[in-house]
Amino acid sequence: MYNKVIMVGNLTRDIELRYLPSGSAIAKSAVATSYKYKSSTGEQKDEVCFLDFNIFGRSAEVANQYLKKGSKVLLEGRLVFEQWTAQDGSTRSRHSLRVDTMKMLDAKGESMNTGDNQGYNPQGSYNQPATQYDEASSPASYGGMNQAKPRVEQRIPEIDIDEDEIPF
Repeated sequence: MYNKVIMVGNLTRDIELRYLPSGSAIAKSAVATSYKYKSSTGEQKDEVCFLDFNIFGRSAEVANQYLKKGSKVLLEGRLVFEQWTAQDGSTRSRHSLRVDTMKMLDAKGESMNTGDNQGYNPQGSYNQPATQYDEASSPASYGGMNQAKPRVEQRIPEIDIDEDEIPF
C-alpha cells in the first residue's frame, strides 16, 4: 500500500511545541490550502482544506523556531487516523498528517524571528530522519526520533605560503 501526501499552504496557527517523556520534540499545528475553480454557471468558487499535522524530532524544533501563523510551507508525509475518547465519553476521530519532510517557502525574513539565524538552511528545507513507526504504539513511544547523527570532523591541512613565493 502507498500513503503519501504533499500539502502546500499556510499555517492556520502558531506551532505548539511539546516534549515527550523520552525527550523527543513534537510540534502540532494545521495547514490550510485552497483550490479555485469555476462552477458550471461560470461563478468563481474557492474550496478550502484544513489539515492538522504533527512533526517529530529536530524538525519540530526547527518549525517552532522559524514558522508562525500565516507562514507558507510544503509538508510531505502520510495520513494517519487518530482516535480518542472525549471527556464526555464519546469516541472522537480525525485524520492528520504525520510530516516526514518540511520545506519553508516564505522569503528568509518573512517567517523568522529577527536576530538569531543559527541553523537556518537558505533553501528552507529540513528532512526528518527516516524512521519506521509502529501504528499500534502511542506517541510516547517515538523516543528514537531525536537521535543525533555523529559529527564527522573535517581536517583541512594547513599550508604555510610565504608572500615571496607567489609568482604573480
